[in-house]
Amino acid sequence: MNYLSWFRIIFPLIRTACQSLLLHKLRSMLTMLGLVFGVASVIIMLAIAEGASYEAQKQIESLGVRNIIVRSTKPVNDVQGTNSGTEFVLAYGLTWDDLDRIRTTLKSAVAATPLREFRQEIRHLNRAIEGRVVGATPEYLDLTSSEIQTGRFLEPVDLSRFQNVCVIGAELAEKLFPFEDPLQKTVRIGPNHFYRIVGVTSYRTPSGGAGSSLSAQDFNRDVYIPVTTDRARFGEMIVYETSGSQSMERIELSQITVQVADREAVRQTARVLNDMLSIFHPKKDFAVTIPLELLEQAEQTQRIFSLLLGSTAGISLLVGGIGIMNIMLATVTERTREIGIRRALGAKRFDIVSQFLIETALLSLTGAMLGAILGLLAPAVISWLSGRTTIITFYAPVIAVIVALIVGTGFGVYPARRAAMLHPIEALRSE
Repeated sequence: MNYLSWFRIIFPLIRTACQSLLLHKLRSMLTMLGLVFGVASVIIMLAIAEGASYEAQKQIESLGVRNIIVRSTKPVNDVQGTNSGTEFVLAYGLTWDDLDRIRTTLKSAVAATPLREFRQEIRHLNRAIEGRVVGATPEYLDLTSSEIQTGRFLEPVDLSRFQNVCVIGAELAEKLFPFEDPLQKTVRIGPNHFYRIVGVTSYRTPSGGAGSSLSAQDFNRDVYIPVTTDRARFGEMIVYETSGSQSMERIELSQITVQVADREAVRQTARVLNDMLSIFHPKKDFAVTIPLELLEQAEQTQRIFSLLLGSTAGISLLVGGIGIMNIMLATVTERTREIGIRRALGAKRFDIVSQFLIETALLSLTGAMLGAILGLLAPAVISWLSGRTTIITFYAPVIAVIVALIVGTGFGVYPARRAAMLHPIEALRSE
């Protein structure tokens, strides 16, 4: 049987099904609503999950999949320090000697970048805000995937000459210099350290904590100064004043970022690095974080999250299918006499089943397509209202529509079979 013959058979059935559905427009529309919202909710949920995963993975990827991050951490027990009256000195963390050992010992490492950070008041004239002072190198910009909005970042000459220059974050520039260009202006860090601004970084979404050693960070309140200047001007002792008492921390380096040439060697290098540092840090005042592992964990979590949200939204499709079955059963009851007349005129059971299945398929297809349109438009509105990223993947609407068709048509099989199994004489007697 060729395609033309199939068309001649199916087209009258489709036309009859459309006429039957249009006789009860409101009922048909209400029946479709279950699938409309079911398909839309699947697409929207998956778009939200994909957007959340993208943001999380983007933050982790900015740390570098070939990087190993070693952070100074306060030891839990037996802290090395002194307590005298109202002053307490806490000494812990990575040292410059550790940096030298890493550079000379780890053959697989192509770079090791030091970083030191602490919180201080940043002031310009009568405006002040608490920010994070970061002693960094020129490589820091690439390691964190940051961008310069205006001016420049730190350069090698700034480190070699111990220059009093700095690069400030976008929020600091906005708060301290609301009506003027901050370039070449001066900010005061702490009580008596003055630095000339040579650049401003672009706005970055604050990151959430990643791993056991990486806390949440707001890069927009950072002040970047040469790490050599930081060591010379601030020294290794940082003083904090709280509630009339002073506490001091002695920390040489807050972080060392080790970059490995081969991605496959990251884990092995991290184990060697951890073993080496453990020899010189028996109190375990450091933590090793591998962004590659965090990225893989984020991808796995995203798959589970998408499956959970998709399954939750899929319940709406199931409810929509039950609604279609309910309405089609009612339709069979209403059209019992019509079915008897058709059977009496020679219609076979297959013809009756085909008629009701095509009606069900039309309801399912129309509801699925309307739901897909709603699902494709809604994520953009959600992003605009909430400011969150939503991403619609190709497979989300395709899977949602296919599942809706299968569910809707599947739930229509029983009513269609029940209609076909009616005895013609009994059907004709029906009022």
